[in-house]
Amino acid sequence: MNLARLRVPSLDGLLAFEAAARYGTFERAAEALCITGSAAAKRVAAVEQLLGVQLLDRSGKTLVLTAIGREYLQQVAGPLRLLAAVPLHRSDEKRKARLRVCAPPTFARQIVAPKLHEFTGRDASVELELVLSTPYPDAPSAATDLWIRGGDPVEAGCTILMRDCATPLIAPSLLRSIEPVRSPADMAAAPLLRTSLEPWIPWLHAAGLDWAEPQSGPQLMDLGLLLEAAVSGQGVALGRPTLALAWLKTGALVPLFPEIVCAVPPYYLMPHASYGAAGEFADWLVEICARTSKEAAEYLSHCSRKNVAGRSEAGT
Repeated sequence: MNLARLRVPSLDGLLAFEAAARYGTFERAAEALCITGSAAAKRVAAVEQLLGVQLLDRSGKTLVLTAIGREYLQQVAGPLRLLAAVPLHRSDEKRKARLRVCAPPTFARQIVAPKLHEFTGRDASVELELVLSTPYPDAPSAATDLWIRGGDPVEAGCTILMRDCATPLIAPSLLRSIEPVRSPADMAAAPLLRTSLEPWIPWLHAAGLDWAEPQSGPQLMDLGLLLEAAVSGQGVALGRPTLALAWLKTGALVPLFPEIVCAVPPYYLMPHASYGAAGEFADWLVEICARTSKEAAEYLSHCSRKNVAGRSEAGT
């Protein structure tokens, strides 16, 4: 046998071909192989180029084996099964799966970190690494498995984690110094904390105030820093109750007008593998975000009822 004259495709190419034939799309094949859809397509194309034949018909919505492709799949399926059965080729099931999650700073600190023990307690075989991104990165850090983003627009195929709102939050000490605050117009006596990430104009319009965006005071380019400044009594923050929930529960912050809110861009999860550690973490993340959103909504509703009752008593 003259081995030099053999046209043997790479094992990666054969695995991509088998997966594409089995799943019907390069995207689903890529998920099974833990690669990108374009990488799967390129590997199959390389096999076809080497053999000089077309193995898959790409003209429809799903991939279809050509006559040559069906015959070739039958020929290589056996050798692939034999290779898969070799014990040394199997992954070490005792080895921990590494999972790298990239998230905006405040979301990571206020939403993920406090509940992280819930996930790590479920599966000790996952070695989790949580890294912080800048508020709106163009790309995640290297080797990221799950990428959490915030802002608009939301790309197709993303998973919405929290559709949020914002409302003015204030420290009780600052509130006492500017009282009485019975209507949004009374906020003129309070400093408004500024950030380009959460501008005031949408809320001011919702409150019926024809005010301009605040022009004085430092710009805080992180939602967590904004809330920290509010907690220390430096001004009123237009904050998300979901991110401020820990401070709201302790009374370090209180909502001024919980019944008046404005919509803010959501947090969402970029397209990801739906299996393994990444899929498990994504499911858990959706779960804790739903719980946090519900708890924040219930808190605002409770505060709104108290405010209405308080103002009714003051009016009488």
